[in-house]
Amino acid sequence: MKILALGIGNVMFGDEGVGVHFMKMMSENYEFSSPEHTLTFLDGGTMANHLAPIIANYEYLIVCDCIDANGGLVGDVYFFDFEDAPNAIKWSGSAHEIEMLQTLQMMDLLGDRPKTKIIGIIPKRIEPMSFELSSELQNAVPVMSKVFLKELGELGFTCDKKADYSIADIARKWQEKQF
Repeated sequence: MKILALGIGNVMFGDEGVGVHFMKMMSENYEFSSPEHTLTFLDGGTMANHLAPIIANYEYLIVCDCIDANGGLVGDVYFFDFEDAPNAIKWSGSAHEIEMLQTLQMMDLLGDRPKTKIIGIIPKRIEPMSFELSSELQNAVPVMSKVFLKELGELGFTCDKKADYSIADIARKWQEKQF
């Protein structure tokens, strides 16, 4: 099975870039292997609808993005199947021109959406031109990592640690244009 780990967000607006930073951190910190599956990491930025032809080439999708949720607090992490999204989940408040939600819904209409899981986190309000992530989001990264590694483990991947970059390290690398 072809699996896509997709980070969504704008890295120039603080917490809004958490999806991109998180997936980059996981790809830098771990070596993933499976005898039957392939795993690709992708920085989707804010190009949601333009990603549809890429996403359609995969059979399984794990998206990390900002969300909002009724009753949720900054730094709360949610993990759910796209088809069974909790009613409390809202996909509003990001800087994306077209939300990932609309892209996935359009793919549904065409029958092109792969099985989709969402790792969503509630950000602080978007800060103008900042690569730094709030302490609340940085503190939530262990939960996000545990969820992501558990999901890949259940899919049959082995996950070997190869580095120990924090999400703040990854954000600094973006700022310094090291990627």
